[in-house]
Amino acid sequence: MTSHTFSTTLGRFGAATAAFLAPVVAFAQDTAVPAVAETAAALPVPDKGDTAFMFVSTILVLFMLIPGLALFYGGLVRTKNMLSVLMQCTVIGATVMLIWVTYGYSFAFGGSESAYWGGTAKMFLSGVTKDSTAATFSAGVVIPEYIFVVFQMTFAAITPALIVGAFAERIKFSAAVLFCALWVTFVYFPVAHMVWDANGLLFKMGALDFAGGTVVHINAGVAGLLGAIMVGKRTGFGKDMMAPHSMTLTMVGASMLWVGWFGFNAGSNLEASGGAMLATVNTFVATAAAIVSWSIVETFTRGKASMLGGASGMVAGLVAVTPAAGIVGPMGAIVLGLVVSPLCYFFVSVVKNKFGYDDTADVFGVHCVGGIFGAIATGVFASASLGGIGYAEGITMGAQVVTQIKAVGITIIWCGIGSAILYKLVDVIVGLRVPVEAEREGLDLASHGEAAYHS
Repeated sequence: MTSHTFSTTLGRFGAATAAFLAPVVAFAQDTAVPAVAETAAALPVPDKGDTAFMFVSTILVLFMLIPGLALFYGGLVRTKNMLSVLMQCTVIGATVMLIWVTYGYSFAFGGSESAYWGGTAKMFLSGVTKDSTAATFSAGVVIPEYIFVVFQMTFAAITPALIVGAFAERIKFSAAVLFCALWVTFVYFPVAHMVWDANGLLFKMGALDFAGGTVVHINAGVAGLLGAIMVGKRTGFGKDMMAPHSMTLTMVGASMLWVGWFGFNAGSNLEASGGAMLATVNTFVATAAAIVSWSIVETFTRGKASMLGGASGMVAGLVAVTPAAGIVGPMGAIVLGLVVSPLCYFFVSVVKNKFGYDDTADVFGVHCVGGIFGAIATGVFASASLGGIGYAEGITMGAQVVTQIKAVGITIIWCGIGSAILYKLVDVIVGLRVPVEAEREGLDLASHGEAAYHS
């Protein structure tokens, strides 16, 4: 009880009561208060501003998935498959949320000294309470562990949903959900641990990944490419009209992704400090540069800049700046945006056509290619001479770039092997593809018994 609190109490009970209680209060001040103060000093107190910032960031990342990504992908498919994409994004996200609090958080951040997984100590959120805390990047600054749990949960939920765009319009609903549940378990959680946990393999290597270039985008992009190949092409691919049914919804979804991405990137700073604001600026300018760059490329190659290209450039810029968001300077971020669009455009318009794989929403061409470029370029533009925050002591630009390339390679190999095995396993258990008749009818009716639009 403080002196101010005690004085207020005296005013309520009157002088006579105060005289009676004075000895008791004196004893309490001499004994209980020092003990309480000592206990309080021993326990770190979460910063309320940082906690509020992380709460908003977490909700923004959820907004990226539902409805952002769902609408973005939904607009890119044909009318008869709109609801199937919405359902896959929604149910996959919900499934992974339950998996995360059951064992995913522990597998990624359970405190194990293993370089590959976090262990089982925090399964079922064991030991996580309203009073437990998680550290940020500043010494002595903490946030409630619950908000760290759910912030990372939104990352885990949206990453497998990104894969859906690669094999949209022909995969079984049960196969999509089962694959993503297995994929987060054996691919995503280990990679998240390797990159972001202090004991992780790539973390100890010194790999830089501020908000998920390897963990989210390269991971999802590799799995998407394998899915597009192993599930197979859509019936009528290359013959039937398969243009996006609503560029309006795709634009709405892409815009929601951009807004939500501020939580994705700035929130990865874990506190409302200058690092978060650097990530915010970079998320603005890299994306803007990528939109302009993609539009210029299309103008020269096709004669017209398309809305699909503008939305694709938007996502490509966001992907490229993700690993670099709190590490490079704004001018470096602009260069990332300007360069990533021509690179991704080449893969979605030339490479995909040359090899003939059916990546419905260009998950590989945008997320994987953009993620690889962003991850490697982070090693370059982290240089203080180029406006970045600089390297660890004794590390040169060349050494950092080599580390980034190694991290990219390890992620591709881990995800590639793991994803291929899981696709085959799911194919054996439930089968990957719907029957041709169901595909022609459309997955909305065949898989869910409803239609997005009624004439």
